[in-house]
Amino acid sequence: MNRISIQHLPLQPTVQTQKKPTNLVPANQSFLDHLQEVTKNSQKLKISKHANDRIVERKISISEQEWQQVSEKVFEARSKGVNQPLVLMDQAALIVSAKNETVITAMERSETKNQLFTNIDGTIVL
Repeated sequence: MNRISIQHLPLQPTVQTQKKPTNLVPANQSFLDHLQEVTKNSQKLKISKHANDRIVERKISISEQEWQQVSEKVFEARSKGVNQPLVLMDQAALIVSAKNETVITAMERSETKNQLFTNIDGTIVL
């Protein structure tokens, strides 16, 4: 005959903890407003140490408004499949990793003449 053995395991009490809700949306704020606010706060480019050194060394000044415009265009390009765009501005040229949301390097616009840019898959002209 076949014998069936059953092991008895002690019962473990289950403890349920209530998680406090995070990021509550105020009742008077619409979903669209909340989405735009979150998107606006998260769409900021980081600057690599190398790029920061180049910006300081070459005395490139980019206003907050220009950075915002660069960020918006890089995120737009990323949504269209661009991973590493060249961003041409009036005073500077930036190579950006859209995937990592990071400015990789920067140079003055005058330095871009007679240059060959490799490993880019898109260009943003501002």
